[in-house]
Parts: sequence; structure tokens; C-alpha cells
Amino acid sequence: MERHGGLRGTLPILVGASVMLSVAMGLRQSLGIFMPPLTAELAISVADFALAIAIQNLTWGLCQPFAGWLVASWGFRPVMLAGAVLYVAGMALLAGAGGLVAVMLGAGLTIGVAMAFASASMAMAVTARVVSPERRSTLLGVVSAAGSVGALVAAPIGQILSVDHGWRVGVMGFVVLALAMIPAAWMAGRVDGLAPPASVPGGSDGLTARAALRVAARRAPFVVMTLAYFVCGMQLVFLTTHLPSYLVLCGLDPLLSATALGTIGGFNVLGSLFFGWAGGRWNKPMLLGGIYIARSLAIAWYFVQAPTPESTVLFAAVMGFLWLGVAPLVTGMVAEMFGLRWLAMLQGVTFLSHQVGSFVGAFGGGWVFDALGSYDLALQLGVGLGLFAGVVQILFALLPRPRLPQPA
Repeated sequence: MERHGGLRGTLPILVGASVMLSVAMGLRQSLGIFMPPLTAELAISVADFALAIAIQNLTWGLCQPFAGWLVASWGFRPVMLAGAVLYVAGMALLAGAGGLVAVMLGAGLTIGVAMAFASASMAMAVTARVVSPERRSTLLGVVSAAGSVGALVAAPIGQILSVDHGWRVGVMGFVVLALAMIPAAWMAGRVDGLAPPASVPGGSDGLTARAALRVAARRAPFVVMTLAYFVCGMQLVFLTTHLPSYLVLCGLDPLLSATALGTIGGFNVLGSLFFGWAGGRWNKPMLLGGIYIARSLAIAWYFVQAPTPESTVLFAAVMGFLWLGVAPLVTGMVAEMFGLRWLAMLQGVTFLSHQVGSFVGAFGGGWVFDALGSYDLALQLGVGLGLFAGVVQILFALLPRPRLPQPA
């Protein structure tokens, strides 16, 4: 099934990548749990906390192409280990925060750099290197599903510790969980000892980094996918950042936010497995467009009515199924277009667009709430842009694909 030595050689690599991704994504997706008590104790606004999360996402996106370039120069293991250590440091800094600056440095800048070095793009690039092209999409979906398991564990632990002992103890619980990223990154780094993968026709494996970027910028499918990815980040990070606050404003039990985030994580597993499997059988850009449209319709349905515990859990289940399913599709498309040598870097370029959208979703949502006293405008913009991105992605997928030139 796997290349470069069979299952015995690649299974530890896949397990390491899965654990690293699970912890990294699970913890950062659950930070919104701490927003109400943290902002109250430190006397900062919702917009201030949202700005820290926005800085995290923007830093993550800005550093991701650079991290991908470092992988081609240094290898995966040193890059991912550095990211794991930074992640622990960022959580520890947040746990001891005494004001806005420490929140910005911990939850924002440090964790943002850590995510670029040791989370989704790295785990996906590692997986793509050790599995055969025929099984790539399915295995990418399996590893992507692991990124959802972390939220199932982190959200309830963080919420219970925060309610019973205060938000600082809750964040310290996250510090302990983050330590698991270090041995996981070491295991996943065994990919550096494998033989280099074969090139793909019309790819960029034989090019320099700068030439590979130029080739990608001229590929219309890559450009459309990258721009649509902006909306993906905007919608998802808006929800992870502001849904807990929205539920509190609506007078619902604060523990419901942990239930919702945990439900997202659980159904995320199913969605990642499904879209990983589907991406190996059907048109990946069409599937991407369908995800964006379905998400937007689900958001519109949920927020036009007063939330209840039942509707919140149902909404979380639908969004969870549609959450990380984009990861195996995007990674698979980039690998098919350009090969594997510069996969981490080029996927980082697409992810930069995603994270600019995440910045807008986190900070823009908080700014709109502070300015207008409600999330209505932010939701309207999120739904409208999501429908537009989905339709454009599908329409472009219907166009005939041009014959790709061979690299010089």
C-alpha cells in the first residue's frame, strides 16, 4: 500500500503525523472556550482576544510557505520539532498572561509560528510522501481525520478545568497535552530517511523554489483554489472564535460550547474520511465547491433562528462533517499539479490565503460585534462570500483542463 518500505516503515510516520496534527488542531480550535473568563479577568475586550486569534492565523499563514521551503532545505524533523516546542511555549505564555501583550504573544504570535511548523500542512506533506498515488487521497483523509480527534479530547478537558478551577488551569491542561507533539514530531520526521518520491509530468520537482512559485502562479486551477480557500478560513475561524461567546449571549449553558466543539471534532473525523475517499474517485474541485456551498447554507439556517441546544448540536454535526474535508482535497490537487518536492511550500501558499481569511473571520467578527452589538453583518458577509466561492469553484471545475507543459 505505502511506498518506500511498506507498512512497517511508514506506519510510525503516519501515526506521528496524525498525533502531531490532532494535538495541534484540537488545542487551537478550543481556545474560544477561554474567551469569556479570560477577557473578564484581564479586562480586555472580545475584539482584543479575537485580534490575538487573528494574529495567530495570519502568522501561521505568513510562515507556512517559509516553513515549506525550510523542509526542502533542512528536512521535516527539525522543522516539526521546532514547531512542537514553540507550541508548548505559546500555551505556557498564555496560561501566565497578565494582560493583552502576553495574550498576543502566546495565543497569537508564538502559536501561529508553531502551527506553520508542526500542524496541517506538514502532516499532509509527510503523508503524501509515504503513500502511493492510488491511495494518497484516502490516506490524506485518514490523517486529516486525526486532526479532529484532538478537539474531542481538548474541548471537554479545557471546559471542565476552566469551570472548576479557572481558565488558567484549563490552559495549563493544554500545555500538558501539547507536550505530546514533541515525540510525535520526532516519529513523523522519519520521513526524511526515505527515498525521494518520483516526479509528476508537468510538475515542479526539477525546478528551484522561485521557479516553482512562478509556475504555480500561472496555473489557473491553482489560483482559483487558492482564492476560494480564503472564504474557507474566514468561515471556520469565525465559528471557533465566536460561537462560544454567541451561545453565552443567547443565555445558553456555557458547557454547550464545549459540546458543540466536541461534536464538530467527532463529525470532522467522518467528513475527513469521506472526502479523502471521495477525492480519489471524483472531481476534487467540484467537491471543494460543494463543501463551501453546503457550509454557507448550514450557517444561514442556524443563525436565522434562536439557537437551542438541539439545533446547536445538529449545526455542529453538519459543520464538523464539512470542516477538514477540504485538507485532503487541496493537498491532493497540489500534489497532482506540481509533484511532492515543493508540496509543503506550494500548499503553504494556498494556506496563506486561507489564513488571511481566518484573520478576517476572527478579528472582523469581533470588530463587527463591538461596533454593532451583534454578529449579523459578519454572518451575512460570511454566507454570501461562501456561496460565491463555491459557485465559482464548481464553474471553473467544469472547464476543460489545458494540456500541461513539461518543465524545462
